Amino acid sequence: MSVGIPISRIWPTPAAGPLDDAALTALYARADTPRLRVNFVTSADGAVSLDGYSAGLSGAPDKRVFGLLRMLCDGLLVAAGTLRHEGYRAIRLNAPRRAWRRAHGLAEYPTLAVVSGSLRLDPAQAAFADAPVRPVVLTTETAVAPPGLTDAVDLVRVGRNTVDLVAGLAALRRRGLGQLLCEGGPHLFGALTSADLVDELCLTVAPLLAGAAPGRITAGPASPPRALPLRHALAAGDGVLMLRYARDAPDPPPAGTAPTG
Repeated sequence: MSVGIPISRIWPTPAAGPLDDAALTALYARADTPRLRVNFVTSADGAVSLDGYSAGLSGAPDKRVFGLLRMLCDGLLVAAGTLRHEGYRAIRLNAPRRAWRRAHGLAEYPTLAVVSGSLRLDPAQAAFADAPVRPVVLTTETAVAPPGLTDAVDLVRVGRNTVDLVAGLAALRRRGLGQLLCEGGPHLFGALTSADLVDELCLTVAPLLAGAAPGRITAGPASPPRALPLRHALAAGDGVLMLRYARDAPDPPPAGTAPTG
């Protein structure tokens, strides 16, 4: 946790003083129903990376919230291309965050869920080989697994030639992964948006201009715009903004009705 750079709430109701981890956890609390939360960092002019990597945009306040969001989720959803390009390692949480999860009836670590249409994955990559919880890979019915992959992960085949994200998320939720956190990349975010599966966007805005070359946080075919109301705005002492957008929570089911999902 980074305590050197304070984070404060500036909207809707400014909070006096910096936010501690308990206050931040409450602001990003788990939902009562299955949710897909997407987390991205961007420059002030909308770039998704610097020098090809998102880490160039991320500072201490963003990393602090990034860690809390991982603590809060059941499953961490990421595209195979992002996993390879960003060099994902095995999910790790510090002792206080593992203790928080145990106290709230959760497994010590979230489950990594990778979306891969081709199964061009290396089972020796640390994200798989060192995973504290067996990862899940959403793939197609026709993709051929490389040697050793099924020793390291569970394959969930959804869709014949392309990954059916609606069916894939439903399969993850049947495994108990109701609170999903997606970390990209842009093509996966675009596909999830197109399928109307995104419930929430947590967006960190770094106070810099990256120029015209890098792409946006979404990529792929155009899709209709969807309302996503702003829920809070936080500001860090270094000028970084952390914005949380979320669609309205669904109405609770009638008394005596079992919730679906």
